[in-house]
Amino acid sequence: MLRSIKSLTTSPSSHILRRGYASEAAPDRKVAVLGAAGGIGQPLALLMKLNPLVSSLALYDIANTPGVAADVSHINTRSEVSGYSGEAELGKALEGADVVIIPAGVPRKPGMTRDDLFNINAGIVKGLCQAIAKYCPQALVNMISNPVNSTVPIAAEVFKKAGTYDPKRLFGVTTLDVVRAKTFYAGKAKVPVAEVNVPVVGGHAGITILPLFSQATPKANLSDAEITALTKRTQDGGTEVVEAKAGKGSATLSMAYAGAIFADACLKGLNGAPDVVECSYVQSTITELPFFASKVRLGKNGVEEVLGLGPLSDYEKEGLEKLKPQLQSSIEKGIKFANQ
Repeated sequence: MLRSIKSLTTSPSSHILRRGYASEAAPDRKVAVLGAAGGIGQPLALLMKLNPLVSSLALYDIANTPGVAADVSHINTRSEVSGYSGEAELGKALEGADVVIIPAGVPRKPGMTRDDLFNINAGIVKGLCQAIAKYCPQALVNMISNPVNSTVPIAAEVFKKAGTYDPKRLFGVTTLDVVRAKTFYAGKAKVPVAEVNVPVVGGHAGITILPLFSQATPKANLSDAEITALTKRTQDGGTEVVEAKAGKGSATLSMAYAGAIFADACLKGLNGAPDVVECSYVQSTITELPFFASKVRLGKNGVEEVLGLGPLSDYEKEGLEKLKPQLQSSIEKGIKFANQ
């Protein structure tokens, strides 16, 4: 066990390290995690502490943050860790942040949809974004709090009211859908998962999640029935975990991993690394919807380019049309809440 933990920070073959957790010569970057004492926040804080691109790690939550910060701060990696508790300390956590990651909110419980979480999490997100607009308006904001289909539009409206909105700097983190699609595809296609790439477009809930298995690499001859089953499993991945945990939690560890992967991509983009591409839910014109998840090229300004959907199979075209009304409704719900 000790060897495997050590390898996470030293082995060049580590999946996370291969994605660019690199040089001690990297510029100073501050990352703030809002909701750092929660089920996603704690493992996310750990993973960001392991990232040498982070020089300062600010951990914030309404309670219990000093203990998490003290625990994480003992890890012998580059970043200096600070912990902040309660609304009075939120500004200190945010000042000077280059990337803000928001996993704050309540988790899903059995029988709950992401929309059941809406009123609680939407209020939390609204308050946090008002503080971001005040204390670090230039930061790249990585939204994890569900329902992402609505919380990203909420954030956009808050930033518009504050006069700080930059669509290039606001992201809905849909990386977990990509992580799941890659894992499930690799298992079915019997190919090494580290070599797999699957774009996932649309949104981040149920049928709005549309994995494009027709574009998956390496190519595999899967039947229509297998593609349908893989699509449904990707869409229902969160429910699969909630049910497996039998009411004791939701997808926290895999979500923390996905959040760390996307934050790392944002940091690499800020640092000028070439050809950094991830899927994300952003302001978009590639469909008639104002927000949409697709491949995005990241750079020094955040979103450098929103990439098109590419060729779709008939099954994917059908899925795209089916998801649009639900995604539109979620976007409108977020905008309405923000403007109440």
